[in-house]
Amino acid sequence: MDKEQTAIARLREASSMSLKVYGQPLVVTTSGGKDSSVCVELAERAGIPFEVMHNHTTADAPETVYFVRDELRRLELKGIKCVVNYPVYKGVRTSMWQLIPQKLMPPTRIVRYCCSILKERGGAGRFIATGVRWAESQKRKNSRGIYEILSNELSKRIILNNDNDDRRRLFENCRLQAKRVCNPIIEWTDADVWDYIESEHLTLNPLYQCGFSRVGCIGCPMAGTKGRQKEFARYPQYQHNYILAFDRMLKERERRGKMQGSWNMGTTGEDVFHWWMEDGVLPGQIDMEDLFRAADDSNDEEDWG
Repeated sequence: MDKEQTAIARLREASSMSLKVYGQPLVVTTSGGKDSSVCVELAERAGIPFEVMHNHTTADAPETVYFVRDELRRLELKGIKCVVNYPVYKGVRTSMWQLIPQKLMPPTRIVRYCCSILKERGGAGRFIATGVRWAESQKRKNSRGIYEILSNELSKRIILNNDNDDRRRLFENCRLQAKRVCNPIIEWTDADVWDYIESEHLTLNPLYQCGFSRVGCIGCPMAGTKGRQKEFARYPQYQHNYILAFDRMLKERERRGKMQGSWNMGTTGEDVFHWWMEDGVLPGQIDMEDLFRAADDSNDEEDWG
């Protein structure tokens, strides 16, 4: 069985389990990236009932926002239910620019609070399908599976890395009302994804035609310094938004008495931006331990969730 048919078989199996366990269709998530587009196409070819969910991050490129809007409209015209989730933090609608002052620090490769709040919410108590692939990072290869049951209790988390895993019966019969995940293209390489897109003539986010190799939040630390510099050169307003958010963050740190370390009373949002970009402009880069110690608030544990 080729990779396309294997992925379709997984989606059909996930759909069957979703209807059995939750009594609702499988939810296919879309971020506006190429992997999501492939998964939506595969779900359509699987001939299963499914819904589509998009998490609006507030920091996506305009092209991504418009592309997702057009894709959801296309799917809705086919009778497919589409949902857009807007980020909420502590019961209040939020955005990247509001989160930064609340968290007292910029999002980093180590502390990615932005992902958990802006990108990974939604789908609770449902069976969802994502475009997660092992080729994207070593961490995903070590921690993600074809099928998953995600629970706050690690002892109840189930990850199946093989279609014929011996724990499959436990997965199928588990009555835990947690988020279940199917990653149908998890073993696909970048070449597999691009070959499929080209052979099936899929419509993609136009940013790929502009030389972007990844599509995500503008300024994401995971994009690397050069990638982020390219993004901010194209979208200077986003750089301005981050600097303003860092200014508000510094004021909040001052209000809470947390201006220890290298970020003293003379530090500006632009200084923080250069530290965050790791471009060497800010002398005496702040130590990460100082940052975490200053940002930690024992009375607000949710700040790190």
